[in-house]
Amino acid sequence: MNHHAFRFGLIASAFMLLTSAYLRVPTAVTMDRAANTFLNSLTPDQKAKAAFSFQEDERLNWHFIPRVRKGLPLREMTPTQKHLAQALLAAGLSQSGYMKAITIMSLEDILRILEKDSGERRNPEGYFFSIFGEPSENGTWGYRVEGHHMAQNWTVVKGKVSDSPSFFGTNPALVKDGPRKGLRVLAAEEDAARELLMALDEGQRKTAIVNETALKDIITMASRKAALEGQPSGLSATKMSGKQLDLLHNLLEEYAGNMPEQLAEARREMIKKAGKNIFFAWTGVKEKGGPHYYRVQGPTFLVEYDNTQNDANHVHSVWRNYNGDFGLDLLAQHLRTAHR
Repeated sequence: MNHHAFRFGLIASAFMLLTSAYLRVPTAVTMDRAANTFLNSLTPDQKAKAAFSFQEDERLNWHFIPRVRKGLPLREMTPTQKHLAQALLAAGLSQSGYMKAITIMSLEDILRILEKDSGERRNPEGYFFSIFGEPSENGTWGYRVEGHHMAQNWTVVKGKVSDSPSFFGTNPALVKDGPRKGLRVLAAEEDAARELLMALDEGQRKTAIVNETALKDIITMASRKAALEGQPSGLSATKMSGKQLDLLHNLLEEYAGNMPEQLAEARREMIKKAGKNIFFAWTGVKEKGGPHYYRVQGPTFLVEYDNTQNDANHVHSVWRNYNGDFGLDLLAQHLRTAHR
């Protein structure tokens, strides 16, 4: 009886944590509650896999390809623990961002069938949860949820939250057969960018398209620090009309909107501060269905997207903060304040 009551309590907690992620509760508070509830449900052996010190180099060791990972995977959790893990994921995303994340995870089942995989490499439960430091509302800690085509990194410093690198990918980008035919998880990321490109006049488009051949992947890949060499290329927002600027902001809003409201507002503030100091660059074909890549580059942030692999049916997309990935700007600010 006590066992059933305990399990029911955990599931109820997971439900409340999942829904509270979308209410106006401070994001750091929601994350703290979700992380501690998840950690408290683990056995000592599971916690040894899931928990790391904040100072460990592993915190910066992220990627979005199938590979051997550290952390605790969903497939090694009980049903109750899986609910709590999903609540932790939801705490760091908006409703639409969370829907993208779990749908991307579900695509592994399609790849398992297409590739005749045993389920070892292609597994919807092959996503790993890692917590760095001791979760608290006003402490310094972080967590990561990562697997194939979905890698989210959050850092909390004294109640302030960093939400990058934030990576979403899909393979297939468009499901062409089977009961899920027509599914496009990251449709808006592609369509909004192409709408902007096609709204440009001939001269503007010539400037925006920096290469007729699409880049093979996002340039920053899984680098620990986002950096592009040289000056920004492509079309400057200073050369865009009012309608074109609206389309640019619509595209950036798709990336901002992946985060819960407080973090989305922080991204919007970065975009607002950038003003017209933003560049839009495209490589590859203009028409839908062909290989293409684009990036949106501001003074403090970078968006990259490509769809070139598997006959242009394989998407990678990422939001990076030049100085704020892994909370490095928050940590530096905290150290300066503490030193004073």
